[in-house]
Amino acid sequence: MKGKLPPQDQEIEEIVIGALLIDSRATDDVMDYLRQDIFYQEKNKLIFKAIQTLYDANEAIDLKTVSNQLKKSKDLAMVGGDFHLIELTQKISSSAHIDHHGRILMQKYIQRELISNSSAIIENAYDDGVDSLELLDKAFDHLGEVSNLIIRNKEIDIKELTAEIIDYGGKLFRNEIKPGIETPIKLLTSRMGGWRNGELIILAARPGMGKTAFALKAGWVAALAGIPVAFFSLEMTASRLLSRLWSMDLRIDNDKFTKDGLSPDEQSRIMARMMEFEKIPFHIDDTSSLNIQTLRVKAKKLVKNHNVKMIIVDYLQLMDGNSKNREQEISKISRGLKMIALELELPVIALSQLSRAVETRGGNKRPMLSDLRESGAIEQDADVVQFIYRPEYYGSDTWDNYDGISCIGEAEYIVAKNRNGGLVKNRMKFEGKYTRFSDIDEPDQDFDNDDIFEPSRPQPNNNLSNAFDEPIKPEEDHDDLPF
Repeated sequence: MKGKLPPQDQEIEEIVIGALLIDSRATDDVMDYLRQDIFYQEKNKLIFKAIQTLYDANEAIDLKTVSNQLKKSKDLAMVGGDFHLIELTQKISSSAHIDHHGRILMQKYIQRELISNSSAIIENAYDDGVDSLELLDKAFDHLGEVSNLIIRNKEIDIKELTAEIIDYGGKLFRNEIKPGIETPIKLLTSRMGGWRNGELIILAARPGMGKTAFALKAGWVAALAGIPVAFFSLEMTASRLLSRLWSMDLRIDNDKFTKDGLSPDEQSRIMARMMEFEKIPFHIDDTSSLNIQTLRVKAKKLVKNHNVKMIIVDYLQLMDGNSKNREQEISKISRGLKMIALELELPVIALSQLSRAVETRGGNKRPMLSDLRESGAIEQDADVVQFIYRPEYYGSDTWDNYDGISCIGEAEYIVAKNRNGGLVKNRMKFEGKYTRFSDIDEPDQDFDNDDIFEPSRPQPNNNLSNAFDEPIKPEEDHDDLPF
């Protein structure tokens, strides 16, 4: 605000400079985060600049060397000459608390940066000609840069880390823990280890292959096991997603939810099933316009308020961006999703479209990594890339592999990239009218059997998102969008 002095502490600045002048070893404690701009007083900036130059050149740091460096840069007179340098060393008897004092300067600097940039944001926000989304994006970028200032280098203790690795491996061996969240397919879980924390999993397919159905079941299986899940849908409303879930869960024809109608018996079965699992930690967000910054904010809130352990995004190419270059835009989105997985320490499953090159290829239409749409950054950022392939969609009635057996009512999951494990490819069952994937050897089950997914009981205090009162929107085919 006008008339107010920006946050600063001249005395602490001089104490830090004095400590660096009397004990060059103190530089190792603070040089990883101190920089010239952190000092508010101009003369302190110049002195620190000289110290930093000597430090970067691996030269001795003391009164004499700093004085000579200031002479070289013609700044000695600007800082008050040698007399002022000597004064600084007399203000402190020890460098013991330099890290604490350095942190105080960092806090003052962060306050000044927030004030400066907030003022600029407020001023621009009053300008009707400014793109609000672009302004929001810049605000998020700046906050990210400021927050990075307080992140220090992480020192790894090999002995301690090895002990943690051994302990974790022992628990896996004794089946006390699982390496990841269970996938919808048992063989896929056993081969991959499940959806693992900190990983970005790309689930890609051409339109009509059932990637949304597979992702829904992935989230539903986890939620029924008491693992809180957040499903961000940029394509379908919450009511449409819930209709699919009940169709999949109870094997009720999907068309009955949209055009044929539900019989009294089917309505009763849905209500009974919902009452059985009154609280299911499956949280749906159907915001149709979503950028990576807003997603990050929403995700952090869900983790804080609902202890969410897995995030699903349907789908990547529908997310908003402000870059005119679509490839750069997708690169930023994919990198942002990976950072969310790392920051929140949970798996992020992002659905992705494949390019039309799949359709123009001769022979089978089995997807490859090169078919990922828009940007190689998707493959680069992903820890796991998984494809879904249904030759029946293209008119085939037998598999080109698997000894040419029938492919009717079947699909193939293909793990084409797995940074922390092996590649996997196998068949699974697909029941189109229920949009339901399951293990290839899973027997058909009676409708009276409530344990279709054999879940453990859900944890309390997590409510199933209820959107049955929302109008159902028809699904849109986004294959013809210009990206």
